[in-house]
Amino acid sequence: MDRQPEHYYTPEPVSLRQPVIYTDTLRGVTVRLWTDHGVFSRGHTDPGSEELLAAMDVTGAARILDLGCGYGVVGIVAAKLAPVAHVVLTDINARAVELTQQNLASNDVRNAEVRQGDGFQPVAGDIFDVILTNPPIRAGNAVVFALIAESAAHLTPGGRFYLVARTKQGAKSFAKEMARHFPHVAQVGQGSGYRVYEGKT
Repeated sequence: MDRQPEHYYTPEPVSLRQPVIYTDTLRGVTVRLWTDHGVFSRGHTDPGSEELLAAMDVTGAARILDLGCGYGVVGIVAAKLAPVAHVVLTDINARAVELTQQNLASNDVRNAEVRQGDGFQPVAGDIFDVILTNPPIRAGNAVVFALIAESAAHLTPGGRFYLVARTKQGAKSFAKEMARHFPHVAQVGQGSGYRVYEGKT
């Protein structure tokens, strides 16, 4: 993760634009992704997203949400793995949304859309079969706890919520919070200092 003079969890980044593109293969899907300063994990797929992608199950999902999508790596791979699903990617960061739009087009993803806004505001009233998030830990536990609670309310019966977090940054506390809102919570992935949890409604 590159050091930045501002928080990536901000609506309008002001850091100098310096876009770079990289290629990666995740879950057997090769993607080319534009990234930039002011957006999380410029120039490479962060290990948390790698663990989330390795652990997630999007089988049978008709609607998928990538919550806090950054430049779109998780949602794009999910859309490729579930071509009949409709994927919505959201982020508070205008630069992230712009990059995601560019990356959806450059990777020929036609079953997805990106919306800008804070938390669940861009998808108010919508429900999903799968919600995926690599949450904004730097924004504080209160923000992450709120996203967990709202995720349960935005899932279909039997829906799945996936959250990845660094073990040293409170992953187990997020799992405990998930247990307050989901009847079934399990750790489904671990590696590179991260844990992935699945909550089922």
